Amino acid sequence: MRMKRDNSKWTDDKEARKEPKQAKHETQSAVHEPKDLTVLQRSLEAVDKRLENVATNMERTHIAEYVDLLNKPLKLIWRNLLAGTARGIGIAIGFTFFAATILYVLRILGALNLPIIGDYIADIVKIVQIQLEGKQY
Repeated sequence: MRMKRDNSKWTDDKEARKEPKQAKHETQSAVHEPKDLTVLQRSLEAVDKRLENVATNMERTHIAEYVDLLNKPLKLIWRNLLAGTARGIGIAIGFTFFAATILYVLRILGALNLPIIGDYIADIVKIVQIQLEGKQY
């Protein structure tokens, strides 16, 4: 069995002799070709749309910036150091306002001279004021 190369196909001699069937086959494929092309175009358009959606979603998540940050550890350390410092300062300021509000409420309750709670609150306020002045009680 001898093989021949014909238009980027390998065929044997018997198939090469069957010209009429091959010509018929070519006309049939030519008839089916437009349908196959439209199906192929539709599927390629669908793939293109999905690929655009994936690219858009990746752009929204800033994945390129994240990968860049992971590849530069000093930049990552610097940003985390700044973020930690900002959190620490924020917590300190927040706790200061919270404690000042609590002390303000306790002073008001102490001024009401409630029987049991008033003495207890007055002692707490005195202790806090002494600590703020730097004196020991």
